[in-house]
Amino acid sequence: MALRPVHVILKALDAAAVGRFWAEALGWSAYSPGVATYVGPAGGLVWPHPVAVGVDVVPVPEPRNAAKNRLHLDLATTSDSHQAELVARLKSLGATPVDVGQGDVPWTVLADTEGNEFCVLEPREVYRDTGPIARMVVDCADPRAMARFWGEAVDWSLHEVTGERAVMRSAKGVGPYLEFLRTPGVRSVPDRVHLDLLPYPGDDKAAEVARLRALGATDLDVGQGDVPWTCLADPEGHEFCVLALS
Repeated sequence: MALRPVHVILKALDAAAVGRFWAEALGWSAYSPGVATYVGPAGGLVWPHPVAVGVDVVPVPEPRNAAKNRLHLDLATTSDSHQAELVARLKSLGATPVDVGQGDVPWTVLADTEGNEFCVLEPREVYRDTGPIARMVVDCADPRAMARFWGEAVDWSLHEVTGERAVMRSAKGVGPYLEFLRTPGVRSVPDRVHLDLLPYPGDDKAAEVARLRALGATDLDVGQGDVPWTCLADPEGHEFCVLALS
């Protein structure tokens, strides 16, 4: 049994507008198969994508609170000029610089049109082949504990585990990285951004959910009602969902 991250859920007041922003930011396309706006590689909607982790922008009535999101995206660049050009283009699309206490760093911290933080990284060799999303970064208190849980929860390989961070990537060596970063004073608040996981064909969703509960996941009620997916929280309270195979 195994699960795979298939997309990042981003909740928004105006899902279509935020979806358009992220499509432009990533050089992908925005698709509207239902009420949500799905952002994935151009060329037609492919889900689940064999390489990319998409961004699914879901409409919600509540505005974003002032707390920093516990999950954010880092965007890859290939050169200093590419980084500068991308930052300038994102600002022209409505992104704004934000200060999350980063200090003097070589990357640029921005917020999208609804205030969701993300970073544009300086060129790094490790992210040359990830696609536009270099990594998905999760603030946490204990990276080692997150590595234990998520290392069993999904079928991705652990690349690094220290007291400061835990790094994972698809066992196929493709797509973005998932990084759990030790963040002092991280606040447990309702998540505006979270991961969705999907079983593989032939696997049993109920059995997967039971396995996650045995690993320390807890059931979560975010007002989802009667839906085919299951909302859970990891041992530090980060929201995630296990989707049903269609």
